[in-house]
Amino acid sequence: MSLEGQRTQMVKEQLQARGIVNPRVLAAFRRVPRHVFVPPQLVSEAYTDHPLPIGGGQTISQPYMVALMTERLRLQGHERVLEIGTGSGYQAAILAELALEVYSVERLPELLADVSDRLSGLGYLNVHLAAANGSLGWPERAPYDAILVTAAVPRVPQPLIEQLAEGGRMVLPVGPAQGQVLMEVHKRGGTVTEQPLIGCVFVPLIGEYGWPAGGEAPAP
Repeated sequence: MSLEGQRTQMVKEQLQARGIVNPRVLAAFRRVPRHVFVPPQLVSEAYTDHPLPIGGGQTISQPYMVALMTERLRLQGHERVLEIGTGSGYQAAILAELALEVYSVERLPELLADVSDRLSGLGYLNVHLAAANGSLGWPERAPYDAILVTAAVPRVPQPLIEQLAEGGRMVLPVGPAQGQVLMEVHKRGGTVTEQPLIGCVFVPLIGEYGWPAGGEAPAP
């Protein structure tokens, strides 16, 4: 089967069959070539139903998890979105299809050169990249209508709450390193509420409001 055929099958069997219904989200997954964002030796696995390593101890997430997190942001097309954990750039490309501007922060600068080339080569000019401590967000470009965190945190980072616009939402995995709960966070009237979605396992977010390199949770 061609890569395009595999991508169509992925959308049908991995996303729609599991309840992803937003037509804009489904269309984005049909358009973005996931195989461009995986290492060359893993292209044959690009549309399979599991995460894949991309180097530096990082992964490109399972397609369904990317779709679920994206759908829960409920993007309409006018939003400014912050992504924490650029990784391969695949999630950023999906967001670029759905939002006005995407600001993506990655701790490992060696990943960003390839990501920049991939995104510009595919025509995504509305993605802005920075090498920085993702747990601190990107305060210079705040506020954001939506925030998506692609690595696990022990608790919702306070800087990200502060950078989330009134009425905005954030989706992120929260919990211990062994396994987390995907949380949807809302900010309304200055009040923050958290809604648990599903269990998940992500690589840890390293940083002041994430996990230190040694793996122990920071003090509350």
